[in-house]
Amino acid sequence: MQGPVCKEDYPAIIVLASNLVPLAIYLIGISLLLRFGIVWVAAYLLFVLILEFRLLSGHCTDCHYFGKTCAFGKGRLSSLFFKKGIPERFTAMTITWKDILPDFLVFIIPVLAGIILLIREFSVPILILVISLLLLGFVGNALVRGQLACKYCKQREIGCPAERLFDKTKHT
Repeated sequence: MQGPVCKEDYPAIIVLASNLVPLAIYLIGISLLLRFGIVWVAAYLLFVLILEFRLLSGHCTDCHYFGKTCAFGKGRLSSLFFKKGIPERFTAMTITWKDILPDFLVFIIPVLAGIILLIREFSVPILILVISLLLLGFVGNALVRGQLACKYCKQREIGCPAERLFDKTKHT
């Protein structure tokens, strides 16, 4: 049985939908960290920008979607700022859980901030934000990648280090 057809360029609606999850995570994270002060928000935003820069400059440049519209639009965005890399480097790359820990920290840090706020003084709105972050971080990201992004990704077909990390059924 043949799998889904890979996309050379993802439609704008998938790019929009795929980016709604991280955008919601960032906004909720900002709203929680703002209760600790603007310095915490600035540090969080700097952290997010560093991660995005790392992705655009170090991974997207070597990806099949460099200069094209991937599920997140970052292949096209990367090509505006960086030179094309070496595609073979992408497929040969190995990613470990340690490598993706910073990506998880984007929602874990605000979750921890929310827990601190809840310990200080319980609040249903804060609890809802913390639960929302956990759902977006784990379930939302899994749905976006599983149903919108990775399922139709040409780079996955060519060779993707993230797929090798997450899909142990294929690579054990």
